[in-house]
Amino acid sequence: MQPDELDVLRRKPALIRNWVAGTALVLLAGLAVPAGAQPGRQPEPNLADVPDEPGRVSGEETVIAEGPFAKQAVFFRSSEAPGTVVVHTSERFLYVVQGNNRALRYGIGVGREGFQWSGLVKVTRKAEWPDWRPPPEMIARQPYLPRFMAGGPGNPMGARALYLGSTVFRIHGTNQPETIGTAISSGCFRLANGDIIDLYERVPVGTKVIVRHAASL
Repeated sequence: MQPDELDVLRRKPALIRNWVAGTALVLLAGLAVPAGAQPGRQPEPNLADVPDEPGRVSGEETVIAEGPFAKQAVFFRSSEAPGTVVVHTSERFLYVVQGNNRALRYGIGVGREGFQWSGLVKVTRKAEWPDWRPPPEMIARQPYLPRFMAGGPGNPMGARALYLGSTVFRIHGTNQPETIGTAISSGCFRLANGDIIDLYERVPVGTKVIVRHAASL
């Protein structure tokens, strides 16, 4: 065996270690994920800037049929009387208290950052296929919006509306059911059209509505 060959054999373990270490670094770099992301999960779509779409048709039969935002009976500890509506904006859920620590839960869309609120109100009016008058804050963000739109399947207010106290806020339907579970509105609470129709039949005028919003850290 020649001296050069002996030198290569002596150095072989070190060469292999260096090659393995370099390969591992390349693989780890390929697997790196952005800060705050979870490996193996696709990033959630950002719907915060999705504009309203007046004229887009969503029928009254549209419901959230599966997943956490589908209407369902759930355990719900509460001392409120049956029939009371409780909105948890941070959870994106609306509850209708049933008694015996049960409630009917609906998935909702809520107000975007800066438009979320909490308080105690009552349902003061109900409307089928309500008209829509976008508030000034919404028109400032989306100047192309109409100043008035008559009710109908293409109206962003959806199939039904429950008016809350003397506020400008409502619980209403939507022609954008994909936004349920997001914070996108100007303070109103939106449900898929089929779900708001179901809620509309259960909630009479005068119903107590509690809106809760968890404090952010």
